Amino acid sequence: MPNYIYQAINESGDTVSGSLDVESVEVANSILMARNLIPSKIKEQSKAGDENWLQSILRSDRVKMVDLIIFTKQLRSMLVAGVPMLRLLDILGNQTESHGLKKAILRIIQDIKQGLSFSEALEKFPRIFSNLYCDMIKAGEISGNVPIVLDRLIYIIEHEEKVKSDIKSAIRYPMIVLIALSLAFVVLLTFVIPQFVSVFNTAGLTLPLPTKIAMFLYTFLAKYWYLVLTVIAIIVFGLAYYLKTKNGKFVRDSLLLELPVIGPLFRKAALSRFASIFAILQTSGVPIMQSLTILSSTMGNEALARSFEHIRERIKEGAGISAPLKSAKYFTPMVIDMIAIGEESGNIDEMLREIAKHYDDEVEYAIKGLSDAIGPILIVGLAAIVGFFALAIFMPMWDLTKIATKH
Repeated sequence: MPNYIYQAINESGDTVSGSLDVESVEVANSILMARNLIPSKIKEQSKAGDENWLQSILRSDRVKMVDLIIFTKQLRSMLVAGVPMLRLLDILGNQTESHGLKKAILRIIQDIKQGLSFSEALEKFPRIFSNLYCDMIKAGEISGNVPIVLDRLIYIIEHEEKVKSDIKSAIRYPMIVLIALSLAFVVLLTFVIPQFVSVFNTAGLTLPLPTKIAMFLYTFLAKYWYLVLTVIAIIVFGLAYYLKTKNGKFVRDSLLLELPVIGPLFRKAALSRFASIFAILQTSGVPIMQSLTILSSTMGNEALARSFEHIRERIKEGAGISAPLKSAKYFTPMVIDMIAIGEESGNIDEMLREIAKHYDDEVEYAIKGLSDAIGPILIVGLAAIVGFFALAIFMPMWDLTKIATKH
């Protein structure tokens, strides 16, 4: 039996949507009229087998950050305009191009109709709406200032998307170069070196050390390639599994923060995130202990999140905020001193905004410094690989030339 998706207007003038398993559009129309609904749109839902196979492959339930930002901006604008929640969600669900977000909005509408609050309905989709997103919406519902909270939330997610985009842009070129170098290494080792070595062996030359190393690597890969691939697969899948665990995330994040080149960048980005989120939570009227709980789950870094457990315990004992931060590993003296000044003056949210602004600038400088530092490192790596193969090929070629000259 076909499945029809409908939109209709109820007695209150609100637009509602749903689906019906009926034989035809006429039957669906009759059922909706019997329910005191005025049909505005009835469409047969495509069967899975009728979909274009390419569309079914490309379509994904994953929601991109840009789609979430657009959704949040439109949500805020329509709330400010006074559009009822169910009606605006129905409008947003119809116009979004994200398949995953569309499905989530339809579920959220149904949950709100069943009596859940907007924030409670959002919490059912943790892969789309983060803990921070849901908790800030909840704070806005309690205070009655959801549009204002959404305005601050838009700033956070846009800012974080910009930082992530800048970091990805900084490491994109090095990753391309590393992949190209790896492919060149394998091609030269597999196809080029053996051809030259056969010539050198025919001439009876004593091969130099670089050529012997290259031949050893080639022989090893030729004989034990399946073993190499197996070991690589075990390491990759083992690491992927371990890094999903809480302890694995802690080890990974701790290492990232301590790395010599990119560690300072991640630390500054984390401090910027801490200060900006904390400032907005304080401005929104979220209690300090609840703010720390939200921060612990939204920092995006397990090493920093664990430090908040000790901080929360100290604050419960009445130690203030700045004093417990001194015992935390990754908080700089500037952050601690400015928070202390904010506590004394009663303007902690303003001080946090200044900290966030400072570290935003620091992140930009760190990204530029990362780009500048990676260039020489790549040049050295490229020179090492080219030099190794040049020695492996041209040293015996030089000996072969001398033999040919003597004869």
